Amino acid sequence: MLGEMRLPAFADVERAARALSPHIVRTPLLRSARLDALAGAPVWIKPECLQVTGSFKARGALNALLAMDDATRARGIIAYSTGNHGQAVAWAARLLGVNATIVMPADAPRNKVERALAQGARVVHYDRRHESRETIGMRLLEETGGTLVPPGDNPDVLAAQGTLALEALQDLPQAARDNLGTFAAPCGGGGMLAGCGLAIEAMSPRTKLVAAEPAAFDDTVRSLCSGQRETNAPGATSLCDALQAVTPAELPFAINCRYLDAAVAVGDEQVAAAIRFALEELRLLVEPGGAVALAALLAGRIDLAGRDAVLVLSGGNVDLPLLQTMLQPTAAAPHGT
Repeated sequence: MLGEMRLPAFADVERAARALSPHIVRTPLLRSARLDALAGAPVWIKPECLQVTGSFKARGALNALLAMDDATRARGIIAYSTGNHGQAVAWAARLLGVNATIVMPADAPRNKVERALAQGARVVHYDRRHESRETIGMRLLEETGGTLVPPGDNPDVLAAQGTLALEALQDLPQAARDNLGTFAAPCGGGGMLAGCGLAIEAMSPRTKLVAAEPAAFDDTVRSLCSGQRETNAPGATSLCDALQAVTPAELPFAINCRYLDAAVAVGDEQVAAAIRFALEELRLLVEPGGAVALAALLAGRIDLAGRDAVLVLSGGNVDLPLLQTMLQPTAAAPHGT
């Protein structure tokens, strides 16, 4: 399959940035004196939880649809997603007047399902432990004649996800950019890290690119060690619903093998602690999958060595009943507190 896909380049990231600019939020870079003190270095927060649809996924979804011709879009769009990509495709489809069908696991957070439906998409549920979303997606393609927009294996999606790194690097003060040692972000299928790798290699090649994952879904950690795509254990569970990929997506992994410097994993208690920290110290609402890089930094899994860092909070679509549970101070305290 990889041989049939075009590898995106930095020029595609720049092209995506121009196409997306009228439609998405250029999320700011934020600072926290408390976080700087805990990290021992300046940390520049890229809060994609403030993005359209509540996550960075709006970038890739819209760019993929914009890259299609009118006839292709008119046949409809199929996407499979644990939630954020589905919401983003539904939003992009509505923006462009396109029919969309989203394949979502039956246990996806209700708020993510409802938001996809509110955008006018059709939602098809499946059992993620016994059914394959890819198989269901292919069946729907045959039935509808539509076009699949996967969350990872699409060069237009990956290029657009890289626009968040492009924005961050452009918006950093020159002194911070010159001293930038780390760019850290959450990782599920690896698409965001792959797109960001394209931008970082072109604009700040001495910066380390670091992926953060849930401990139960640490396939990228293990895949980087083995040099091949590893899978997660069947039946694994995590608070981080947005990062429960079975294995790294093929195209992102091919890119991440070139640009990703490290991958780390954190447990659910550390994720919950990071969510509380984001609320209390940053005044930001972050979903579990969006908080794993922050959790890794607070837990001491990422060493900034005194140099500036950009840290991505990738989404804010947290289910409210789950949030109430995580706000109880039962998880381990952040590293250094």
